[in-house]
Amino acid sequence: MWIEFVILFSVALYLLYRWSISTYDFFEKKGLPFSKPIPMLGNFYEMILRRKSMFDIMVDKYNEHDGKVYGVFDQRQPLLLIRDPELVKQIAIKDFDHFVNHRSLFDDNDSKELFAASLFLMKDNRWKDMRSTLSPAFTGSKMRSMFQLMNEVAQHTLAHVKKQPAVFTQQGLELQVKDFITRFTNDIIASTAFGLQVNSYDNMDNEFYRMGKKVTQFSFKQNMKFMFFANFKKLMRILDIQLFDKECTQYFMSLVLDAMKYRQQHNVHRPDMIHMLMESRGMFKDQEHLKATNREWSDVDIVGQCFLFFFAGFETSAALTCLTTHELMENPDVQEKLLEEIQDVEQQLEGKTLTYDAIMGMRYLDMVVQECLRKWPGAIATDRVCTKDITYNLDDGTKVEFKKGDCVWLPIVGFHRDPKYYENPMKFDPERFSEENKDKIPPFAFMPFGVGPRNCIGSRFALLETKVMIYYLLREFKLVPAKKSCIPLKLNPASFQLVPKDGFWVKFISRVPAS
Repeated sequence: MWIEFVILFSVALYLLYRWSISTYDFFEKKGLPFSKPIPMLGNFYEMILRRKSMFDIMVDKYNEHDGKVYGVFDQRQPLLLIRDPELVKQIAIKDFDHFVNHRSLFDDNDSKELFAASLFLMKDNRWKDMRSTLSPAFTGSKMRSMFQLMNEVAQHTLAHVKKQPAVFTQQGLELQVKDFITRFTNDIIASTAFGLQVNSYDNMDNEFYRMGKKVTQFSFKQNMKFMFFANFKKLMRILDIQLFDKECTQYFMSLVLDAMKYRQQHNVHRPDMIHMLMESRGMFKDQEHLKATNREWSDVDIVGQCFLFFFAGFETSAALTCLTTHELMENPDVQEKLLEEIQDVEQQLEGKTLTYDAIMGMRYLDMVVQECLRKWPGAIATDRVCTKDITYNLDDGTKVEFKKGDCVWLPIVGFHRDPKYYENPMKFDPERFSEENKDKIPPFAFMPFGVGPRNCIGSRFALLETKVMIYYLLREFKLVPAKKSCIPLKLNPASFQLVPKDGFWVKFISRVPAS
């Protein structure tokens, strides 16, 4: 019996091994250079083993080869990594109809996963219809109307910091800024997407914030789920295993659907995402003519959009603000120059509240945020799946054939850290984006929010809330290194997020004495 078990186990291991390497001849058949993978784990095993962050691995893979197309493996999945801005333009813009979709973690018949139903993973005409439905929520005029809310939440954030007496001393207040900045983005999302009034500084353990932390902080178990979804989509659907905790999924389903029901019954109108989605269903009697498409969206489709906005905004926007705060702390000359611009705006406002037009006119603030996005893009790469065969004859003599189903990777961080496009790329230098210099950057070597029709729909929103928070923090406080500050910043290899190993520690010293 024991011998039979050993034989069966050995055969099973061998078959698993053969299956795990069955795609590893993909680039040899195409005649393309590639990075040699490890069975089952591919080229990103250092991330799985928590030895190196995915951000740093992507930079390494980009620099491993100097050709325009290079092969890498995400576990068993072959990815054509594109290293040429012009080819990025061709794929993402000119030949967009050949590369419409992102690859998906989920089986196409999965009707329960909120993330699978989100705009990010929708395909073909379903994506096009939902994009047109949501686009009005992110126009300049909508940003102007949301600005007042961001202003109010920023005041709550400042009040929270000012409650700490140490901030008014020369020793200053040492803070792990990620928590209180995440509460800032949490409260903004609660109102703009869900119509909730949440004050995460007064109610530190509110349910909305707790669910956000649960969804965006990936445990080892969650990482293993990602791995299994990537390789066994149909099996995960058959077994009814969901990527995100069912408690979280049910919370967001109830939150959105109950809000829609209440608004419909009481004819409540709010300029937020739920309102846009209700219009797309023609749920208001006096607005049936505004229905964006003839497509009928399911409850999961509707909630999936709010879930995506929450998932992306909760973590990514907070990370951008934290990283900008860190760079200002690490670069006091940049901090001083930005402070001068802030003080100029304060003088022009003559004691009045900050306005949308004032912050949008701040050129140096925009340069600082753009440089942070250049050095630390929230999306380290974006992908496309080929939907129709196409062949490119590149000017370096390379012929590349993309077949239906092939997956393309556009390594955002690779371009952003390439000295060919950015001299001394590790230096934080906002002057790269000055009026005199910005035209020197090739258009498709800078794409922090993706590129083409499938770029990030919420980019204006993320930029605005980051600028609001940075404006007030720098106006009120001097940012200096704390004892635990990570200088230079090195990413935590055990985290999916862009965070230093010991967190974002910054010392705050008030610019004005306590009243």
